[in-house]
Amino acid sequence: MSTDTRGRVRVEPSAKRVRAFLGGELVVDTTHPLLVWEVPYYPTYYLPVADVRAELVATGATDHSPSRGDGDVLTVRTAAHEAKDAAVRYPDSPLEDLRDHVRLDWGAMDAWFEEDEEVFTHVRSPYSRIDILPSSREVVVTRDGVEIARSTHAHALFETGLPTRWYVPRVDVRMDLLTPSSTVTYCPYKGTTVHLSLAGADGEDVADVAWSYPTPLPESERIAGLIAFYDDRVTVTVDGEVQGKGEPTR
Repeated sequence: MSTDTRGRVRVEPSAKRVRAFLGGELVVDTTHPLLVWEVPYYPTYYLPVADVRAELVATGATDHSPSRGDGDVLTVRTAAHEAKDAAVRYPDSPLEDLRDHVRLDWGAMDAWFEEDEEVFTHVRSPYSRIDILPSSREVVVTRDGVEIARSTHAHALFETGLPTRWYVPRVDVRMDLLTPSSTVTYCPYKGTTVHLSLAGADGEDVADVAWSYPTPLPESERIAGLIAFYDDRVTVTVDGEVQGKGEPTR
């Protein structure tokens, strides 16, 4: 099977074994998934109907896509669990490779595995790469003229298609100015974040100026416990050069 495209949708085969679970019960187990880019940023899995172990129950609803055609919306049912409207199949799609495949809603499943490694948030793109490199360049972080961090021992994280992020050791950050936030985000390449807010000089906190990965995924272990800052909420300079937009003007 070769790459197939229609409009902005691209379809490629993958050689990974992919499994999804619902309530601890196996929904699908396949070694012939398709990677389908419905959006430019990352793909989703379309899985052979023949490899689906759960029951796919027609709902009567349809999902229309200009590129994929009319899809049948399906409920996923296992012996003890059910996920309503959690699957779509395009049996008459102009993209022929999709016709015998089904897309499962990622969030409706309890767990996804590529081979024997659990994956999170969304499918990982084979074209996205992360490089994490130690750097002696001087990273300085300020807000309203107050220095929050200064380091020549940061790690630069280069991720395909995204701006460089600078992760600073905690010993080089004024942790007395930062307080834990309730915000949590997820990345399929790096893991789960914790966020930090800044105690402002005027007594008003600035929410979520920084984040950290306490226990990142294996490929991103180099940034474990380090702190990165949003360069549109504070001013981040690297060897004197401002990164991103810088803090908002008043």
